Amino acid sequence: MTAHIIGEVMTGDVVHARRTTPFKEVVRLLDHHRISGLPVVDADDKVLGVLSGSDLVRNQAHRDGLAPPQSVTAGDMMSSPAITVHPEQTVPDAARLMERRGVERLPVVDEADRLIGIATRRDLLRVFLRADDDIRRQVTEEIVVTSLNLPPDAVRVAVRDGVVALDGRLEARSQVPELVHAVWRLDGVVGVVNGLGFRIDDRETPTPSHRAGSP
Repeated sequence: MTAHIIGEVMTGDVVHARRTTPFKEVVRLLDHHRISGLPVVDADDKVLGVLSGSDLVRNQAHRDGLAPPQSVTAGDMMSSPAITVHPEQTVPDAARLMERRGVERLPVVDEADRLIGIATRRDLLRVFLRADDDIRRQVTEEIVVTSLNLPPDAVRVAVRDGVVALDGRLEARSQVPELVHAVWRLDGVVGVVNGLGFRIDDRETPTPSHRAGSP
């Protein structure tokens, strides 16, 4: 029921460059591996920055033409500091980070900030390419029945293009946000329309009762 984590979708064998890697070698790496960017690491494999094809073009466009390309290194052209993620972070959280910062790839680092993988926009988007029927089945079987211990017809679940519509009447008010939050965390869900009601408001604070003779 939990969302996929970065460690499950990342590429572990990472093409990378060192700070001192020459311009032409970076171009060769990108062309040979058919990738559009790579991380730049130090001698301890700690990520220093990220270098993309657009960084190479931009660097050459702003040079005065006096310095030969072979004198330019990855450290001169990289974007730094790098925006990184950890393998235990969820794919939806990483996707939001990628969108917010406008990047195409996220180096994955361990607790010591050493490079252990890379997650691209394509890696993250693959998780969201789920069939609506699969999502609907997971909501009903894993959340409604297994987690909330309700009959499968207690909640009507409709899914269209990743948007989940929930309709029905639950027993307790506290179950409504619990169900909605659980659905939001599922892979492939891009929106939730909440049409749920409840029978008992278990969030109301009971009025203290007074025994006879008490003030």
